[in-house]
Amino acid sequence: MFTQRRTTTIFGAAGTTLALIHHQTVYNLRTEHRNAVVGLLLTILQTAIFMGAFLLIYLVIGVRQSPIRADFMMFIMSGIFLFMTHVQTVGAVSSSHSVSGQLVKHDPLNPAVLIAASALAVLYRQTISCIAILWLYHVLIAPVEMTRPVGALAMYLLAWLSGVCVGLVFLGIRPWAPRGSKILTTIYQRVNMFASGKMFVANILPNFMLPWFTWNPLFHVIDQERGYMFINYSPQKTDPAYALWFSCAALMVGLLINFSTRKYESISWSATQ
Repeated sequence: MFTQRRTTTIFGAAGTTLALIHHQTVYNLRTEHRNAVVGLLLTILQTAIFMGAFLLIYLVIGVRQSPIRADFMMFIMSGIFLFMTHVQTVGAVSSSHSVSGQLVKHDPLNPAVLIAASALAVLYRQTISCIAILWLYHVLIAPVEMTRPVGALAMYLLAWLSGVCVGLVFLGIRPWAPRGSKILTTIYQRVNMFASGKMFVANILPNFMLPWFTWNPLFHVIDQERGYMFINYSPQKTDPAYALWFSCAALMVGLLINFSTRKYESISWSATQ
């Protein structure tokens, strides 16, 4: 009973890893709230409040219709859903584990499992939140129609993937500069409040302002999302390939930092924190 089970085949190892990711994802979801249903309702409420705040801002500044010939609320949701998914994934992955954490001391677990579980927990919560809000809007207010739902879903997953890769970079920095990494993560999340482009349409943006936004993969993803959702909008200044290549580059940088850090990271580093 004190002997740990060892897998001898690649399929057995893959099954064990997937099981660990599943259980750790459930654990992360339950840590948000003791009741899983209440935790999901709180996530839905948070997104709804965010949407209400932006709707109020639009009404205060006098904007009462979408800059695209489409439903105004769908225009708002197309930006907020992707923004919330990206930003929360960055925060979750950047704080997914630490060398001094208690869970890391259990042999079956490893950093890859903890990172994957943190990212999947955010994806699960935000996906349920988006589906619930869209369903309520479809039933209570107006029918929800998307021109190309498969492309819209692909952009949603790309927003999540880019958040995972950016969060991995901040995770690699955290052991060397814990407070600095937290500050950088917060700055990145706050900058995306404006730099993500969720409040305006990229096609009407003047060319001299484009460099302020084109560096951000979320800016490209949100604009492309609206191109897939609305039949009357064709993105001209963004490219989904940029977001994909940016994510791949951030993933490689994050992996290099994390693998290099594990050679030197020590539990004593967190003694003064």
